[in-house]
Amino acid sequence: MPRPTRAQRAAIAQRRADAVELRLAGADPLTVGRKLAADPALNSDRIAYPFGYGHELYSKGRPGPDDETLVRSVNRDVTQALEHRLAAAQADVEALRALEDARLDRLYLVAYRRAVRDGELQAIDRALRIMDRRARLLGLDQPARTEISGHDGGPIEIMADTTGDELAALIALTDPAAARDEA
Repeated sequence: MPRPTRAQRAAIAQRRADAVELRLAGADPLTVGRKLAADPALNSDRIAYPFGYGHELYSKGRPGPDDETLVRSVNRDVTQALEHRLAAAQADVEALRALEDARLDRLYLVAYRRAVRDGELQAIDRALRIMDRRARLLGLDQPARTEISGHDGGPIEIMADTTGDELAALIALTDPAAARDEA
């Protein structure tokens, strides 16, 4: 199959965008497929949607796709369009992160010079705040480790011989709704 032309790719991108918009508006995949079908006999508006679903069949005079194929095509288009939007958004986030990092560089240079040259405590604090902001922006800090322990830092004691009644009583102490359900 030959590669689509630029105009065909634009028409397919438009179909995908229309499919996403229709799905966001609450239309089910079959309704979307029929609305964006190339064959006027399938199209709910009775028009030939440019490069619509089944365009390759319609252009050859063959019957359009069945309902199952329409649904699969719509779902594939919506998935691809959303993946494309997500990739574009990620690129935007990365560009913005780089811009913010460059801004922090400029601010840090001023604070650092004052901190080192004059020994200004306020400039030192400002430089540290900028460093902290950069670490959060770029994810440089490792997550804090959380450890749960028992009395005086020892192990948590678990009693294996706890009966069902004792367990129900413990649950009732912490969840009054569960206690009402048991009764």
